[in-house]
Amino acid sequence: MPADVSGVDRVSTELMPNVLREGIRMDPKPAPCTMVIFGASGDLTYRKLAPALYSLAQSDRLPEGFSVVGFSRSELSDEEFRQRLRTGIDKFGKAGKTEDAIWNWFGQSLYYVAGNYDGEDGSFERLKQRIEGIRRERGNGGNVLFYLATPPLAYIPIIRALGKAGLVTPWDEQENGWTRIVIEKPFGMDLASAQELNQEVLAVFDERQVYRIDHYLGKETVQNILMLRFANAIFEPLWNHKYIDHVQITAAEPLGVEDRGGYYDRSGAMRDMIQNHLLQVMTLVAMEPPVAFDADAVRDEKAKVLRALRRLEGEAVHQQVIRAQYGPGSNGGEPVPGYLQEHGVDPESRTETYVALQLYVDNWRWSDVPFFLRSGKRLARHVTEVAISFKRVPHTLFQGPSESIEPNVLVLRIQPNEGISLRFEAKFPGLGIQLRPVKMDFRYGESFGVESPSAYETLLLDVLRGDGTLFTRGDEVLQAWRLLDPVLKEWARVNHSVRLPQYSSGSWGPAEADQWIEATGRRWRRP
Repeated sequence: MPADVSGVDRVSTELMPNVLREGIRMDPKPAPCTMVIFGASGDLTYRKLAPALYSLAQSDRLPEGFSVVGFSRSELSDEEFRQRLRTGIDKFGKAGKTEDAIWNWFGQSLYYVAGNYDGEDGSFERLKQRIEGIRRERGNGGNVLFYLATPPLAYIPIIRALGKAGLVTPWDEQENGWTRIVIEKPFGMDLASAQELNQEVLAVFDERQVYRIDHYLGKETVQNILMLRFANAIFEPLWNHKYIDHVQITAAEPLGVEDRGGYYDRSGAMRDMIQNHLLQVMTLVAMEPPVAFDADAVRDEKAKVLRALRRLEGEAVHQQVIRAQYGPGSNGGEPVPGYLQEHGVDPESRTETYVALQLYVDNWRWSDVPFFLRSGKRLARHVTEVAISFKRVPHTLFQGPSESIEPNVLVLRIQPNEGISLRFEAKFPGLGIQLRPVKMDFRYGESFGVESPSAYETLLLDVLRGDGTLFTRGDEVLQAWRLLDPVLKEWARVNHSVRLPQYSSGSWGPAEADQWIEATGRRWRRP
């Protein structure tokens, strides 16, 4: 006699609206903790962290006893800090204006401590007393999460001060509460500084307590790369050098450096986008199947990809890397200046606003398959995507050369309009035989009818749970720098004798980049 499943069906139906509305996997709530945000008066907290935390509270994902302590040099009272965050949530939150009922709970969990990041003014002792008072008052079990939302120069002083003040519970002594730390990018400006920062972090924290955050890894479509590959039998057998011709990973934005000219001129597109965001996306595309879907297994496979990347040194830098700067042009129909005319930028600057690389993963799966990564400012559109271009058919049965048949392309759209599309050939209606490329398109919003959580919602919830799967491990960071450090050094060596190519603002980049990829027999996609 078949089992009575009517109760299961009824429960599933009742739960479904909540699952769809939240868009976050339905795991148990994390344990209560105190979250200390260093740099609490800055833009990252105002625009991203506070709205993400409020959204988690709104969807009932935060535990009772959860508290936030803001720490920065600005002199603010608890109430002033609460009002500042509420303004940011009203302005940048997904739901618009805060709801009084939710804010009354969330707002009362916010506290503030002012002080210097090196702790020389006794502020870390005050912070310690505040954390202890909150623990007694709200009963959070002694769990503490530190979040570095400060400029990178403050990272080492904060980490040293935390250790000196005794605010970090060792990994093997966490029966009375855990300690974790979230570190924003950039994690170093080159290999040497990344190694120094890593040493400073690991002198105070265990690697298992460290969460190096890359907000790209919290985006729905980035996470879906793993689901697409390893939950669908139709793709993984083709995911290798036998069937894939090349891969293009693009991150384009129409904005210039805006008011960040001084900072950007010391950074550039390679450090700002390639070293972290795009290399991390590439590892998800190229990695082998992990033994389990957990932090260690996934990050082990990502690290293997980075170790297998063919080194870029000497002449290979000039052959496999293109860089350029945006010149004057238009954005949204309005004239805009070139990079060298931006405020805070050195008129003789050699800093790249566009970079493209040709990379190879030297392993069995990806033998001789080029990965083309490109990122630029003041480009034609705001778009981030991964395009998997399959090989052409070896022989055509239809009229015309096989080169006339467009290759199949699988596109993973990370932003905007998150989704997946597949281009393939089909017969055009009519009496004759004519082939036309057609596209099957999947969009998250249309298929599921819900808004995806923000990247920071996903990542903050994961770190509260202690799940490091979507965070970058220290060895991954250092491997990425080992690849790119020789490129930056070679550029520095020749900078005095070169002028970077210019491309018009509002275009898709420099003509030199088009010629460069066309020399390999491929061409850039126009998303």
